[in-house]
Amino acid sequence: MMPNNPDVVPEPIAEVTPAMAAAATRSTWVSVAVNLTLSIGQVVIGILSRSQGLVADGIHSLSDLVADFVVLMAGHHSRKPVDEKHPYGHQRFETGASLALAAILLLVGGGMLWSAIQKLEHPEAIARVHVAALSVALIALVAKEGLFRYMLAAATRVKSSMLVANAWHARSDAASSLVVACGIVGNLLGYPLLDPVAALIVGGMIVKMGATFGWDALHDLMDRAADVKDVQAIRATLLATPGVLDVHDLRTRKTGDLILVDVHLDIDADLTVAQGHDIAVNARARVMRHHRVLNVMTHVDPCKRETPAEVAAGIRRE
Repeated sequence: MMPNNPDVVPEPIAEVTPAMAAAATRSTWVSVAVNLTLSIGQVVIGILSRSQGLVADGIHSLSDLVADFVVLMAGHHSRKPVDEKHPYGHQRFETGASLALAAILLLVGGGMLWSAIQKLEHPEAIARVHVAALSVALIALVAKEGLFRYMLAAATRVKSSMLVANAWHARSDAASSLVVACGIVGNLLGYPLLDPVAALIVGGMIVKMGATFGWDALHDLMDRAADVKDVQAIRATLLATPGVLDVHDLRTRKTGDLILVDVHLDIDADLTVAQGHDIAVNARARVMRHHRVLNVMTHVDPCKRETPAEVAAGIRRE
């Protein structure tokens, strides 16, 4: 049996307060404002300056607007309290939103790849880009990198994987703006193929990110277990509960950014049913208090403890 150590108590987790939730919503609205401004500027200047890369980046920014509204809607629904039809809450709405965001990225990225390939197949149709396109691309690069840092900080505070995904989406936008700027520079220096090549690279980046987000969200919807580190921490908290002799059949599954747990607890068989129940309730409360866990289902297994004399004689009671 594993020893019980009641002195080992993890730090309580920080709860997501209304102020933190408001900060997350505010960061998303900031993203809406930035992406709306950039998408209009990039598409208009891209068309006027004949830069396919800048137009592609503008459409990418436009897709971010859709993503931002998906995040806002998911954040609103996932915070709804439990009801008769949703006894475990609405946390998986975030996972569904992440899957929808992945689909948006795949569609937008695929469209960019197709358009860029068409241009590369007909290089004679590639026009010389105006220098104004470079200025807009550089402004977009700085704005998107700043937006990424701002949104990631907000996502870290509220511990939302969906907001983290949206923040990294903004970082991919910054990287795509850098690629577009390089393509425009190449076009201005007399290498016109570099502009559609930049659009091709941007499309590939978007498709890759969409596939990654979609794969992760799909696994979460299929009841993927929590990270090994989280499971080990939950096990340690259970074993540190006074009265818990051992833990087995510990299972976890993700629901949004929270975890559902079910576990068997070995408790001294000589205790009363009420005493065993109190120990299980205490173990559950400790896990709920110290970890990002939505619910814990416990099962008490009676376990005979060996007396000192039995231990000395090598007698093990089953």
